[in-house]
Amino acid sequence: MATTAIMGYRVERRSTRSPLAWALALILAGACALLVCAGLFIAAGADPWQAFAALLKGGLGSKRAIAETMVKATPLILTGLACTIAFRARLWNIGAEGQVFAGAMFAYWCQSTLGDAPAPIQIAAVIVGALIGGALLGGLAGILKARFQVDEVISTVMLNYIIVYALSLLLQNGPWTEAGSFFEQTAMVPDAAQLPILLAKTRLHLGFLFALIVAAFVHVMLLRSSLGYEIRAAGSNLRALEFQGVKITRLIIVVMAISGAVAGLAGAFEVYGVQHRLKSGTLGGLGYTGIIIAILGQLRPMGVVAAALVFGVLLNGATLMQIKSGVPSALIYAVEAIILMFFLIAWAASEFRLRRLHHVG
Repeated sequence: MATTAIMGYRVERRSTRSPLAWALALILAGACALLVCAGLFIAAGADPWQAFAALLKGGLGSKRAIAETMVKATPLILTGLACTIAFRARLWNIGAEGQVFAGAMFAYWCQSTLGDAPAPIQIAAVIVGALIGGALLGGLAGILKARFQVDEVISTVMLNYIIVYALSLLLQNGPWTEAGSFFEQTAMVPDAAQLPILLAKTRLHLGFLFALIVAAFVHVMLLRSSLGYEIRAAGSNLRALEFQGVKITRLIIVVMAISGAVAGLAGAFEVYGVQHRLKSGTLGGLGYTGIIIAILGQLRPMGVVAAALVFGVLLNGATLMQIKSGVPSALIYAVEAIILMFFLIAWAASEFRLRRLHHVG
């Protein structure tokens, strides 16, 4: 059992974690997060109760609000799942951000070559292109680590910058720039390529249903497949897994490629389900937020879905909160950070304990 001595106390991991203790820790963390957020709203000159009420109403107050919350949650589910797959194998994929861009770019390239093809073919091209684009960028980071021992944190962060600037070059008076436009964006994608709407008079698109299917697939893969066993074993003891005859280099590349492929879907669905054109400003931040979603979901697919929906409520309700209470909508990102901080405190409190050291004198 790993321990650390701190000023006369020893930090040690609990042998078991009581579900009741974990539930109480979460409740206490939630209460503390609400109090801190209330203080933040007061500092912004707003009534905290009015701000919270507007936030919930904006995110859950009507059928349209709920649908829009699901729209906001869709890319976060996918980027959260992407990070979960890699993190479970102790591969710190910080490149979901770039893989989102790569998926959107490759999907656009594949779809734009089809011309007037029927809708099913165009949508299939979008999905396949997104998977390939994200997998290529994630797999590249995996190759750099497996073959050349390049730390994946460094490689994925650097690849993020490279792919974002590559898109900027394509959109800034480049081959993908909309004719006659002063903005860095493509022309609108054809109607046949847009993801079907699931609920009339809303923006809820097929991507949300697909994200839930991916979550179920990842759940089964991690718990019921040989690859899932290898991923979980790699997260526990990579050296022992190698002694069992598993090719670690292959596993690293496969895991990073799958992680990138899932993140790539997030970018394509945002372009073809919501924006209907490719522009870099709408994709930024999705990958980095996915890291938070994965942590809040405890690296479990169903937990990721729940965390993404909570963040969907926050993002969707932020606009009405600003209108009703005057709290700047950008402050919602501080709320997200506060939630994450108290969740981590709750996790640490339930996983570890302090034991006082007794000195023999």
